[in-house]
Amino acid sequence: MEQQKRTFLIVGARLLAYPSEAFFDELEDMQDEIEANSTSPDIRQKMIDAVQAFNQYAIDELQTKYVATFDLRAKNGLYLTAHELGDSNKRGAALIKMQKIINQAGYERIDEDLSDYIPMLLEFLAVAPDSRDNERLIRRLGVAIHRIMSNLPEGNPYRQFLQLLMDAVFPEPTKQEMEKLEYEREEADLEELPFPIMYG
Repeated sequence: MEQQKRTFLIVGARLLAYPSEAFFDELEDMQDEIEANSTSPDIRQKMIDAVQAFNQYAIDELQTKYVATFDLRAKNGLYLTAHELGDSNKRGAALIKMQKIINQAGYERIDEDLSDYIPMLLEFLAVAPDSRDNERLIRRLGVAIHRIMSNLPEGNPYRQFLQLLMDAVFPEPTKQEMEKLEYEREEADLEELPFPIMYG
């Protein structure tokens, strides 16, 4: 994978993580990385503009927007197999397989997130050597990220960045891939229970 794509994946990993108090310092580092490693002047400027769009927010405003964008809407969640499988009991096996891919590449997770956490997978792909598993993972992430992006309103800064990530890094999902995503995902059973649960 070329360095420009690896740089954009690292920037994506940072932007899609919950914004900490140090976020705006990291934003400057992201812009420096983009400037140093972009081979296309047009893409470089679009990426910088997309990153700078986050500067219009105070940190508490951005944290609120992040939660509203990703944490409160299932269609925008940042877990790959949740997009692919929903609440299917197949998801546990998929998470184990994902962890195996990460381990076989020589990496270990050091945080408490699940192995399909998209920001972590972006960072993994940015540093991992190319492989057939990683090529498939890039394709899978492209489908999920396209789904998330499609559910975000035009003015959302995360949508602008995800669109550029799709343009610069991920292959455009086919109609069949998007249909498969919708068909294979199992939704949560939210019907009322047949009787009330009483808590003592």
